[in-house]
Amino acid sequence: MSSKVHILTLGCPRNLVDSQAIANALKKKSVRFVDNIKDAEILIINSCAFIEEAKEESIGFILDAIELKKKGSLKKILVYGCLVQRYSKELIKEFKEVDAFMGRIGLEGIYGDTLLTPFHYAYLKICEGCFNHCSFCVIPKIKGKFISRNEEDILNEARILDEKNVKELNIIGQDITCYGLDKNDNLGLLRLIRRILSETKNIRWLRLLYLNPSRISNELLELINNEERICSYIDMPIQHINDRILRLMNRRISKRDIISLLKRIRRKIPNAAIRSAVIVGFPSETDKEFDELLDFMELARFERLGAFIYSREEGTAAYDFSGQIPSALKKKRFDILMSKQQEIAKGVNRKLVGSTMEVIIDEKEKDNIYLARSRFDAPEVDGAVFIKSKDRLRPGDIMRAKISEGYEYDLVGEKAAS
Repeated sequence: MSSKVHILTLGCPRNLVDSQAIANALKKKSVRFVDNIKDAEILIINSCAFIEEAKEESIGFILDAIELKKKGSLKKILVYGCLVQRYSKELIKEFKEVDAFMGRIGLEGIYGDTLLTPFHYAYLKICEGCFNHCSFCVIPKIKGKFISRNEEDILNEARILDEKNVKELNIIGQDITCYGLDKNDNLGLLRLIRRILSETKNIRWLRLLYLNPSRISNELLELINNEERICSYIDMPIQHINDRILRLMNRRISKRDIISLLKRIRRKIPNAAIRSAVIVGFPSETDKEFDELLDFMELARFERLGAFIYSREEGTAAYDFSGQIPSALKKKRFDILMSKQQEIAKGVNRKLVGSTMEVIIDEKEKDNIYLARSRFDAPEVDGAVFIKSKDRLRPGDIMRAKISEGYEYDLVGEKAAS
């Protein structure tokens, strides 16, 4: 009789790809996957440990699982991923009820035929690890040195996803602009993208996630602009704008460089949506430096922005920096910044009212209302386009929609006349 297994994935889409690898490996065993933890006999937790909040969430789920095991509804608990890679000794000592711990998953054999995303979109991991060594980031210690995945393996996976009729393919990695650099191949990413495009036909949208701003070349921008299937979506975390803070972060880019890059993007891809990320409350950040970041946001007017409260992580250079900011002040700065971004995002979206854009249907929300995304919205992290339609629409349908309303993060529209 097959065991009932549930895989709980915490953290980023890269972890979701790792969970798919776990699922594909287990398919060779006698298991049956279930959607609800309460129906499972075996729970696999793929953990995250990027920042303190992520660690707390992972530990919380482990504790919940232990309670279910004590009640007899779970037989086994297996914990994988970043939390284990970082704290294996402490976890083994603290959580004796957990049956097994395992750290990071390698790139070999990462793909099978199991998708944990909806059938119409998928993530394709092209690299692992990072060699940027930002002073606040623990990823290099968790994921190890940067490794580019074999190009032919990536292309084989892309072809299989294309045959499965995936409509949106999201290219991911800790820093995909580094693809090939570990093999002294400076054109690796450009060649890979071109080959994916030439060897697939059903994939309509190709989205590039996690671009390091210091490595975004003119050639990459031109490729994005010239290839209709590549979404004009630039995902590039700047983290801050003040030069002193950028140096302390070890970001290898200056305010002048960032402003120049933004001008290049706006010039070469006029319809681009830029998504960025910033950190507030970095050690020794002054009120003046924070205000400089706010002023820059007004200048840059990012279409999408994620913000993080600085998390002091053991093993990072910034952990020992002087001038650690009190939690209350970090939270205050975060709230001010996000309020500013809401105003900017509302202005950006209101300008779209009356326009027509291409959207992909994700799911039915309720009668005659469908949840969709535009080319400028990545799955899970960005806003939605609510489509009004009396026609029956299906997940994966790509169509033109006329926008009638714009809010801070979401749009409302209707299926455009053919």
